[in-house]
Amino acid sequence: MTSAQPLRVGMVGYAFMGAAHSHAWRTAPRFFDLPLQPQLTAVAGRNADAARAAADKLGWDSVETDWRRLIERDDIDLIDICTPGDTHAEIAIAALEAGKHVLCEKPLANSVEEAERMTLAAETAAKQGVMSMCGFSYRRTPALALAKRFVEQGRLGEIRHIRAQYLQDWLSDANAPMTWRLDKSKSGSGSLGDIGAHSIDAAQWVAGQSITGVSALLETFVPERPLAGDLVGLGGHGDLSGDAPRGKVTVDDAAIFSAKFDGGASAGAIGVFEATRYALGRKNAMRLELNGTKGSLAFDFEDMNVLSFYDAAESPDAGFRKIFVTEPEHPYVGNWWPTGHGLGYEHGFTHQVVDLVTAIGEGRQPEPSFADALQVQRVLAAVEASAANSSQWQKV
Repeated sequence: MTSAQPLRVGMVGYAFMGAAHSHAWRTAPRFFDLPLQPQLTAVAGRNADAARAAADKLGWDSVETDWRRLIERDDIDLIDICTPGDTHAEIAIAALEAGKHVLCEKPLANSVEEAERMTLAAETAAKQGVMSMCGFSYRRTPALALAKRFVEQGRLGEIRHIRAQYLQDWLSDANAPMTWRLDKSKSGSGSLGDIGAHSIDAAQWVAGQSITGVSALLETFVPERPLAGDLVGLGGHGDLSGDAPRGKVTVDDAAIFSAKFDGGASAGAIGVFEATRYALGRKNAMRLELNGTKGSLAFDFEDMNVLSFYDAAESPDAGFRKIFVTEPEHPYVGNWWPTGHGLGYEHGFTHQVVDLVTAIGEGRQPEPSFADALQVQRVLAAVEASAANSSQWQKV
């Protein structure tokens, strides 16, 4: 902990992502030397009692029941948006116009048009020193950051194939209750935007290439779900009584698409993506594999402290070797535990705070910017357009 100038944070939303972000704001300055000192100044939620309970539990100093009031406060420097996608644009634009830095959860918005307006507001605010970032937290997983380092060092050569999967199973029970994640008006899309957006961002970021076109399939396996029931984690148990009302699922349950990458100075890679919340036995299998002319690498978040790497210059029968990403020279790791003591899911959010606060303190644009997130949004839109048009090729 240092005596650095405070960075007073106001957070909107306090559920799953709110808890993860709260932990990160508390933890980051205790393990990293930051140019600004984060302070958990206020949290906003519509239910006053629930918001106060969350503030007490998560460590926030005060509560607001209207996010507009949070933005109006003179003792708030940054707005952290942890709400469903249908609210992102309004909150972020208002905050930026009020001179507040912004951290916004992914995907950036529910449409390309909203994301474009947010990006324009971010670029305008940046001219006044007001910064913004989208929360693609998997970029901060040390093993994935090491994978990007390998690509930048040329250890894979020219990248030919990219495979990305994000497999979960929490929605596999057809009687799990309706939540906002299954309502397109609130979430924008289903597996595609909820988890597929992470894969899109990670693949493009690690490879250093952008997706230029897609051919896609979207599928909804369970068209209706109970409106009432007991929520457990992200899923739960729906009310199955005879007269219990049911609601219509308006998002995709699974997404599959092929993609072409731009390649920069070389021929672009081809890619295959899959996102589903119906893969029984897969809890959080966010996977990425890249094959190049000199080597390959593979990552699976269910074994998040390991990066598998194949170097074609070694003996051909050597196969992949496992790199345990727990050494001080690996990205982010040196500020944590002794060698071999792995990190967890929450550390990605802590590293996100570190990178954001460091960038703000240095007066430079943090990454991923809203413009970066807009590009992901355009890929999501292209996937939906292709799926709606018999999987025809759709340019991004």
